[in-house]
Amino acid sequence: MSDVMSNREAMLAKLAELDAEHAKAVAGGGEKSVARHRARGKLLPRERIELLIDEGSAFLELSPLAGWGSDFTVGASVVTGIGVVEGVQCLIVAHDPTVKGGASNPWTVKKIFRANQIAEENDLPMISLVESGGADLPTQKEIFIPGGRLFRDLTRASARKQPTIALVFGNSTAGGAYVPGMSDYTVMVKEQAKVFLGGPPLVKMATGEEADDESLGGAEMHARTSGLADYLAVDEHDAIRIGRRIVARLNRPSRRSSSSRPLDHQGAYAEPDADPDELLDLIPSDLKEPFDPREVIARICDGVSPANRVAFDEFKPLYGSSLVTGWAQLHGHPIGILANAQGVLFSEEAQKATQFIQLANQSDTPLLFLHNTTGYMVGREYEQGGIIKHGSQMINAVSNSRVPHLTVIMGASYGAGNYGMNGRAYDPRFLFTWPSAKSAVMGPAQLAGVLSIVARAAAEAKGTAYDEEGDAQMRAFIEASVEEQSLPFFLSGMLYDDGVIDPRDTRTVLGICLSVIAQTAIEGTDRFGVFRT
Repeated sequence: MSDVMSNREAMLAKLAELDAEHAKAVAGGGEKSVARHRARGKLLPRERIELLIDEGSAFLELSPLAGWGSDFTVGASVVTGIGVVEGVQCLIVAHDPTVKGGASNPWTVKKIFRANQIAEENDLPMISLVESGGADLPTQKEIFIPGGRLFRDLTRASARKQPTIALVFGNSTAGGAYVPGMSDYTVMVKEQAKVFLGGPPLVKMATGEEADDESLGGAEMHARTSGLADYLAVDEHDAIRIGRRIVARLNRPSRRSSSSRPLDHQGAYAEPDADPDELLDLIPSDLKEPFDPREVIARICDGVSPANRVAFDEFKPLYGSSLVTGWAQLHGHPIGILANAQGVLFSEEAQKATQFIQLANQSDTPLLFLHNTTGYMVGREYEQGGIIKHGSQMINAVSNSRVPHLTVIMGASYGAGNYGMNGRAYDPRFLFTWPSAKSAVMGPAQLAGVLSIVARAAAEAKGTAYDEEGDAQMRAFIEASVEEQSLPFFLSGMLYDDGVIDPRDTRTVLGICLSVIAQTAIEGTDRFGVFRT
């Protein structure tokens, strides 16, 4: 009981830290900036989103900690996520004008790139809630060249018949003017929206012309004269109402979020056989301590019901036992699961995973990777037994699999184990981490130890005495640095995941993701690279 309590207490402490970091993102530019914005009669970005999406539906916010640990405000001055609008799941991007006027910094651009990738992969309409002063000029060198992709993404989405909608609530200047310019539908708020390539000061400097905001780029001018505005809204609420009506007329299939009305083929599913709240008890505070991944599966997947007679059909249960594989349902959606919570991956686990991934592609079944792994096993016996060859087979299968992948990093994610278990580099449709997660090339102590061994060998080769005191300081510094850089907030800040989530929310988050994935046809492949034997 004491171990269970210590696990829960440790996780609750991490969740308290997570809540504090999320609060920083919600706070935007701070109390003064928020008060000034409200004094202008304007809504905050999350308030606009709440009014835009269907009442009572969920909004899955993505990458809320983007920019964490950098010089920029947590959240990167933009809110991105997936919400249901008029029964249609949409990708929503909302600038936060309380943070430097909504100016885009390098993390803003990266965060929107990721959101656009999700929209493309899942064929989601894209709704931009625009109020941005354009690029953050001091960091323009990191924004200007790659930033052109934002406009490319909009136009390519339109070419794919993937609708793009811009609701303009305030400034949309300089390069930002192309967001409404390249969207399929544009709504501007009267006496608030200002869309121009160059404002009055720039026009004065460039041409000597005197002009005011309204004549250069006001909403009414664009609605009556330039034709850039398709709809003129009287206020923000009216703009949101118009945006919802646009989505309603898109003639796209209406599919509710899994969090509100998920369905299997018989219209019903069972809640998990075990209480999801108990997930807080399962993850040891020491990630070297193994735990049974079946206990996680039992708390996130559908339980037994007439439509789902076995909660989890385990595949190859007696072979490669540190990797659990099998079939289940989650919110009525069929999934294949690869779950590792025992640390090391051996040759047997790699071969088992390779076969299972091929089977999922044959049956067009999405794959869920749940992992806590220190990587593939090393040592003479395992090298001679073909661990590189078998690990390569697994990574080959992950790389070339064409069914959608979802990843949740529960604990450690070290070395090539991160690759084999479908880390960010392998483009899972969605990837989330728990507050207990850590990712790096290897554990902090191992990495520091390797560097120490190399340094000792170098000193010995030169015939010089080894500095033991310096070695101890080096190891302590390396361990502290790697520990910090492998923590979930740091990695989420770099957009290596789509968010750090409460383990108890895993089922709901994955249910929404599977509902999003179901927007498009799922088709596996039988074409993989050469499997070395």
